[in-house]
Amino acid sequence: MAEFVTVDGSRVGVLMGSASDWPTMEKTSQTLSKLGITHECNVISAHRAPRRLEAYCSTAEDRGLKVLICAAGGAAHLAGVAAAMTHLPILGCPMNAWSTDGLDSLLSMAQMPKGIPVGTLAVGSAGAINAAIFAAEILALSDDVVREAVLTFRSEQSAATFELPGAPGH
Repeated sequence: MAEFVTVDGSRVGVLMGSASDWPTMEKTSQTLSKLGITHECNVISAHRAPRRLEAYCSTAEDRGLKVLICAAGGAAHLAGVAAAMTHLPILGCPMNAWSTDGLDSLLSMAQMPKGIPVGTLAVGSAGAINAAIFAAEILALSDDVVREAVLTFRSEQSAATFELPGAPGH
């Protein structure tokens, strides 16, 4: 049995430091699905399961993954440790943890040493959704189907901005 969940054809790996991150990161999964991007989701703590994380990261590219999205709260080392273990792009989603309303998580991901980048997004749901969109934009550079899905998503989002539900004429 594998040490982690794999999904054939996945191009994005979504990692969480704790199962408690799932309510937020489910939005990442839903957004990737809406964009037609096959992905896999796993809970792998950088602190409690470092060997499992190393195995995941060291096999990610061979399994077809192109981007990893890493969510963690508190010390939030998951994204940085993953970035040290693979050359794949890492998108960090800071979670609003038990202290400082996620600022500790945000700073942990954003303040990486030079040479080990983590593309850090906003704390919480906005960052989780943006991570999925950002991953799609990365994939869209070499995949016309994903490119069209991103353009459609953006067009629909723009159109919805001007709608005023319940107002006369809408």
